[in-house]
Amino acid sequence: MSATILAKGTSEDGLKIKTKGRTDVVVRTITVEPGGSTGWHYHLGKLIAVVQSGTLTRTMADCSVEVATAGQSFVEPDGANHVHIGRNLGTEPVVLYVTYLLPEGAPLSVDAPDPGC
Repeated sequence: MSATILAKGTSEDGLKIKTKGRTDVVVRTITVEPGGSTGWHYHLGKLIAVVQSGTLTRTMADCSVEVATAGQSFVEPDGANHVHIGRNLGTEPVVLYVTYLLPEGAPLSVDAPDPGC
């Protein structure tokens, strides 16, 4: 047997994840280049993200800002009332390892309009 740790991050507040019904579990790597963004969006399920490198600045629909640096992790809640955007305001790429817990057949994300932040 062999195993490779792809990313490790620490959650500030602990984790509690619960889903309902059949759930797709998707794992992917996301790279956001300096000056780039994810665009405004939301998720139909929860996700757990680990910042492998760089600094991700997330702006929420209420215009609050959360910053996550390499070695940190965070959970994004589900639903259209959790619109957000992730930006790379730094000089090195942001690399994220993200596990999505989505209702079966749901898209990874849903585009949303800028709420005016």
